[in-house]
Amino acid sequence: MADVNRGNRPLSPHLTIYRPQLTSVTSILTRITGNAMILAALLIVWWFLAAATSAGSFAVADGVITSLLGDIIMALSLWALWYHSLAGIRHLIWDYAIGLDLPTAEAMGWAVVVGSFILTAVTLLAVA
Repeated sequence: MADVNRGNRPLSPHLTIYRPQLTSVTSILTRITGNAMILAALLIVWWFLAAATSAGSFAVADGVITSLLGDIIMALSLWALWYHSLAGIRHLIWDYAIGLDLPTAEAMGWAVVVGSFILTAVTLLAVA
């Protein structure tokens, strides 16, 4: 028998129904940073291949990576690396069923976010 109320029901939960939680946002951001690091790795591989190929190719690749845009991309990649690493450590802790209660999970989420910015700043200052 056909359901006559089918058009009145939502087909699936929508973002406007649920408030985003820190744990869900950090989980999504972990996936995004993982994919972004792949792109950064390809850029670095291009730089290495250009160095191995010719002086002209290296000059182009080095010009891109050392430009303002390249510096921004590398700094964001560094942040993504720290964020992804800290989020991975948080997931390893969760694998041992530690910190799964809501207050601890929320605190760990903030620790990942704040820690990634602090570690990025420390790394950039150490390199400069």
